[in-house]
Amino acid sequence: MIRVSAFSRSLIVLLIVALAVVSAFPFLWMVLSSFKTAEESMQTPPVWIPGTFDLSAYSSVSEVIQTGRSLWNSAVIASVTTAGILVTSLMAGFAFAKYSFRGRNTLFAVMIATMFLPPIVTLIPLYRMVSEMGLSGSLVGVILPNLANAFGIFLMRQFIAGVPDDLIDAARVDGASELRVVFSVVAPAVVPAIAALALFAFVYHWNTYLWPLTVLQGATDEYPIVLSLGRLLSYNRGAMNTPLVMAGATMAVLPPLVLFVFLQRFFVDSMISAAVKG
Repeated sequence: MIRVSAFSRSLIVLLIVALAVVSAFPFLWMVLSSFKTAEESMQTPPVWIPGTFDLSAYSSVSEVIQTGRSLWNSAVIASVTTAGILVTSLMAGFAFAKYSFRGRNTLFAVMIATMFLPPIVTLIPLYRMVSEMGLSGSLVGVILPNLANAFGIFLMRQFIAGVPDDLIDAARVDGASELRVVFSVVAPAVVPAIAALALFAFVYHWNTYLWPLTVLQGATDEYPIVLSLGRLLSYNRGAMNTPLVMAGATMAVLPPLVLFVFLQRFFVDSMISAAVKG
């Protein structure tokens, strides 16, 4: 066992705290700025903590954008896409991990190769497909191409490979269908990986900007919150509107943050399990 001296332990803790402060500073500055008055946001040197916590910026956001509708659109896009990714990743990961069929390794390698394609490369082909299906300008068009994810399949395959074959065979002997094996036997055994994938997928599709902008174009009623926030920038031609922009950004970041708080334990478990297997 490697022994760590008290000085080294203190140095490590100090380094972790410093990194945490640096990482959290932009978020803290955003939240505090949302409570500042217009005058405080213009002061030089900058005011770190507002003298009085002014909530007027939060009420003004709804006057500029459809906050409730935009948050709902983001929730629909992120939730449905995440659910689709979890289902397809579990099923495909199970097939790659536990089935033997001709071309399995080649197909898996091709799927992994798609992870290295920049999203901009597939943007136009995907948009043409969505447009030909008559789904442009709708949330369905935003969601449909993202219901399967190569990274999710890869992650599930790696974790499902560690599920004992005897457990799966026992479920089959008891008469369980393949779908029941996947969702009633395999899924409970890889809960940390599922939670980590759900967190990654939800945060990514909550914050994605280019694809919804391309599909929705002028359908402002279908805009997710990240697109609607762009309209706040047009009101930020001067520092007078900085609290308004910061208030909108704070409202947009809260749902993924709350999800992370609930799933962080599973996320850490999945990282530990991956490290142990490695």
